[in-house]
Amino acid sequence: MTLRIVTWNINSVRLRVDQIARFVAEYAPDVLCLQEIKCTEDQFPREAFEQMGLPYLKIRGQKGWHGVAIASRLPILDGEGPALDVCREGHGRCVSGLINGVEVQNFYIPAGGDIPDRKLNPKFDHKMDFYERLTAEMKTRDRQRPLILAGDFNIAPGDNDVFNHKFMLKVVSHTPGEIETLRRLQDAGGFADVVRDQIPDPVKLASWWSYRAKDFRVSNRGLRLDHLWTSPGLTPAVVKGSARILDTVREWERPSDHAPVVMDLDV
Repeated sequence: MTLRIVTWNINSVRLRVDQIARFVAEYAPDVLCLQEIKCTEDQFPREAFEQMGLPYLKIRGQKGWHGVAIASRLPILDGEGPALDVCREGHGRCVSGLINGVEVQNFYIPAGGDIPDRKLNPKFDHKMDFYERLTAEMKTRDRQRPLILAGDFNIAPGDNDVFNHKFMLKVVSHTPGEIETLRRLQDAGGFADVVRDQIPDPVKLASWWSYRAKDFRVSNRGLRLDHLWTSPGLTPAVVKGSARILDTVREWERPSDHAPVVMDLDV
């Protein structure tokens, strides 16, 4: 069967539940990984997701901030999952589940504040610590187990994943230290960066654009912060040509500042 997997930083699931319903109707995801749901588990709009045809839910919420969820057409079983202490602050930043034999791990990795210095900026130190803990865990995993790492990783790794590589090298999300940290995580599990593998350089890609610009396409200052990665045991199942960033969704009324990212799997 074909599984359509989507990751989307929704920036408040309750505020944008109608947009999610429209998206599900138009793009028919089987598994929808959401970040920044900004609500507790009991506040999550379960009934609306049931009506969309995504009745199976795994939620790690947090009052007013952060929060992640997986919504699925198929039952979600408990997977091996990331260790809860991967976020030292105990935030709602990771949730996982096993869906049709594929483990999905959904992350909202800390943005890291404004100063790319671990000693001067506790938020940046938290971001790097989160990556280090996750990398150490991925080194222990069986690479042949079907695994997806999905979510808002808050790092744009490549020269063509930012609007201006030279300028962004000094800005949190694209500094050399962050890029190297992301590469170490990728190497730890042998993960494929599915979107970039299917849409190779030098094509410019972005999944996030600031709200500060009245027209995000005119300003064209985007970053590719949202990712879908597959383990070596799952990468052959990715449908050729299926991975893309659905940037037209960013044009909808009162959008999230992130666009959904999609891929299909033959499993």
